[in-house]
Amino acid sequence: MPGNSFGQCFRITTFGESHGIALGVIIDGCPPNLPLTAQDIQGELDRRAPGKGLTTPRKEPDKVEVLSGTFEGKTTGTPITLIIYNKDVDSSKYEPIKDLFRPGHGDFTYFKKYGIRDYRGGGRASGRETVARVAAGAVAKKVLSAEGIDVMAYTIALGGIWAKERDLDFVNKNPLFCCDRKVYRLMEERISEVKRMGDSIGGVVEVLARGCPPGLGEPVFDKLDADLAKAIMSIGAVKGVEIGSGFRAAELLGSENNDEITPDGFLTNNAGGILAGISNGDDIIIRAAIKPIPSIEKTQRTIDIYGRPANISTKGRHDVSAIPRIVPVCEAMVRLVLADHLLRLKAIRKI
Repeated sequence: MPGNSFGQCFRITTFGESHGIALGVIIDGCPPNLPLTAQDIQGELDRRAPGKGLTTPRKEPDKVEVLSGTFEGKTTGTPITLIIYNKDVDSSKYEPIKDLFRPGHGDFTYFKKYGIRDYRGGGRASGRETVARVAAGAVAKKVLSAEGIDVMAYTIALGGIWAKERDLDFVNKNPLFCCDRKVYRLMEERISEVKRMGDSIGGVVEVLARGCPPGLGEPVFDKLDADLAKAIMSIGAVKGVEIGSGFRAAELLGSENNDEITPDGFLTNNAGGILAGISNGDDIIIRAAIKPIPSIEKTQRTIDIYGRPANISTKGRHDVSAIPRIVPVCEAMVRLVLADHLLRLKAIRKI
């Protein structure tokens, strides 16, 4: 089956391209009687929207329209359709390179898979595709909030500069969603430096989910951490995911990595809130490694659609980094997974 749908009980199907008419999502399985308006969704989209941060000059209002699934400000239990029209499209910069494959981008693989590709901004391989995910995540947020579950993502590394503090009160007070006041300015300076070089940078986003009850996740193949990893890895710029102690666990002794249990709860959280693929009631902690944006002005070697060697320099309105705009996307994907597994748990027992 084509990979444009995600989830089981809370299921989404996204559509649209970067330079097409619109992008959107159909959500099936959302419970009825949840308060939901376009304003609820717009708030999340505004955090992801281009033209408001330090990275891209493309300015999209990303105004969402709710086409179905609500009545008098509440969900009806029927499919919810959300659409966001593209308003600031400029495909002219892509004409000179329409037959060239951008190194690091999906141009080559999309062409090899389908024999055709939308070269305007990368089509569906563009980061703009994620606007539909964020819209869906805003609906999932409503499902989770009703159960006291909160999801928050923030930048812990950018261009090799690492946060040393986790000041969550600062996250939404700066355009990079950085969690460390002391290194935020250094990250800003790094972005400006790399932009002048005509290059791009990556970073690391951490996602924190609080208030999850024990029991979310299925045995074996639908483990909660497996579904979370798939959700995060499905974001185009993500190249690595770790949960809890992650790769550091490989260096620890069992006695160091195990989270000892007391009548008051777990003493540590190396498990990242998940044991045997099922949530244990602790905070769920996920980190995603974000690669540098592939569309850069620096000249690089490539080939064209006929296999001939060429050089390419990508002009246009591109981000220097997927951070900060990928931060709300990571939040959205975690919310979608948790909402899905919450409904799956409710189907078998009361919580």
